[in-house]
Amino acid sequence: MTMEQEKHQKGQPRRPGPSPPRSFREHLFHKLPDYAGPYSVGMMEIEMPVREPRTFSRIKRNHTHALRMDTVLFAIYYPCDSSSYASSKGGKPSKATWLPRPRALTSKGYAKFFNIPHLPITAYIAGTTMFTKLPAWRNAKLAGCRSDSLPRASSSACSQDTLTESGESQPKFPVIFFTHGLGGSRTCYSAVCGELASNGFVVVAMEHRDGSGARSYVNIPPEGDIAAGLETDSTDSRRYYKVDYIVPQDNAQDTSPHNTRGVDTELRHSQIQMRMAEVEEAYYVMELLNNGQGDLVNKNNLRKKGNAGSSSKGLEGINWTDWEGRLFLRNVTAMGHSFGGATTAEIVRQSDRFPYIGQGILLDAWGQATPQKGEVTHQTLRKPLLAINSEAFMHWPENFKRLGDIAREAKGEGALTWMMTIKGSTHLSQTDFAILYPHWMSFFIKTLVNPRRAMYLTVNSCLEFLNRVLPPEFTSGSDWVDEGILRTEVVVADELPHDYRPSDKWMASRLRIPNELRLRIAYWIRRHSKSSGIATDVKGRPLVGLVDFAPGSEVWMHLSPDQEERHPMELSQMRST
Repeated sequence: MTMEQEKHQKGQPRRPGPSPPRSFREHLFHKLPDYAGPYSVGMMEIEMPVREPRTFSRIKRNHTHALRMDTVLFAIYYPCDSSSYASSKGGKPSKATWLPRPRALTSKGYAKFFNIPHLPITAYIAGTTMFTKLPAWRNAKLAGCRSDSLPRASSSACSQDTLTESGESQPKFPVIFFTHGLGGSRTCYSAVCGELASNGFVVVAMEHRDGSGARSYVNIPPEGDIAAGLETDSTDSRRYYKVDYIVPQDNAQDTSPHNTRGVDTELRHSQIQMRMAEVEEAYYVMELLNNGQGDLVNKNNLRKKGNAGSSSKGLEGINWTDWEGRLFLRNVTAMGHSFGGATTAEIVRQSDRFPYIGQGILLDAWGQATPQKGEVTHQTLRKPLLAINSEAFMHWPENFKRLGDIAREAKGEGALTWMMTIKGSTHLSQTDFAILYPHWMSFFIKTLVNPRRAMYLTVNSCLEFLNRVLPPEFTSGSDWVDEGILRTEVVVADELPHDYRPSDKWMASRLRIPNELRLRIAYWIRRHSKSSGIATDVKGRPLVGLVDFAPGSEVWMHLSPDQEERHPMELSQMRST
């Protein structure tokens, strides 16, 4: 029995939901692991015209508004019935590519984002992840079973006929809105989003067009409705435009801890405003699906054959009646990484604007870009909050203090609040990049923890949090792993080790590895020998990292509703080594 199975709430081990088969070509490229939850995962992509096209702020680039919202784009990861997919589509699964289409041009967008020549980036991506697919069934049927009805060890699959005969109503699923960080997209966090979906959540992964992503393509609606004061070129046959990363003017390094000018708050706060508007539009689309208006969504969807960035499959094959009345659209969870964490904090803060948001999850949030109370709104954080930091960002004193202030603000208002750090992790540990490029993460970013283990710690912490804060009807029948992560004892500030704290030059970017050569030799030996006392995946394979932290001691807990903060984390203490 694997470690996760031993910690599981039920005695009999659960069986992961079936994933689509991999083609021969997929085995030649870097690949993402199958999801571990009891549900199979479906995925669809939607781009819809917004109800009120508009611009945000006075910021311009090339004499035109830089922040404009004409459409909203997102991917939905959801629990699905993979058996119905086979019967309705001839058994030929379709899967979305991890790199958004058009892939070569998106690669150029990443090259521009990293400010390096595009040919090396395009060539490298072509040889590694150009054809990487998500382990999810495109446009599959929404699951009709509760997770406790799904197959466990030596049991048969749940079928729609069985569901009908038992008289059991189809389950409703809680919803999460995920907002990405700088350089991100709707697929950059597919591991985390897909894992949550495999545990019974409908996850709406935004692709923001606010100039925070590397590159995104916006399809112009057929009616031509776009932001006021902007025009399309009638002589241009292309019905789309691209949005690349916006570099802060005269302050290109505003993300750096060493930047004396600090964060470009005019740009970043304006981007957060646009991001929140995009979340509102995506929520409206989810309301349409839940209210039985899926056909209207399908009719107006701009991600279809012939349009920019689209798959030829579009939304074909989806029975929209399956989605009617199947979503919990109250007590929705807002979740985001890095700049998306800053966005999430502001969404949770603005209760009047987002009454349907019940709680927030901040993944290694960019605290310096997070508006303070009074900068955008005078509302106070009053909703449950979970902040999961990387060790690399923990060693960034100003950022860590800002996040601590945010967490203490919520806790001070009586909200259930946790703040923790995953040992040996770096800023990209909660993204797909860590899983797809583990050697880059190890050698250049100096990540210590196994990438997949960092992802499982992130997801399982989220599940424990949501199991405690969501209403009982949302979690009834859930089949979630409980590792007791949130029950970790709060650490005293003086006890935080600095063994891997980087020099000021590499602050927040990477960790420091003392005796690195010796450590890597020991890691190579452990990888090729039977290891004990190491966390495993659901198949029992050890998740060996450059440094292995014993299960039960893989995180530092800084703030918890179950325990008092044992010592204030002063900035001067964080600077000491």
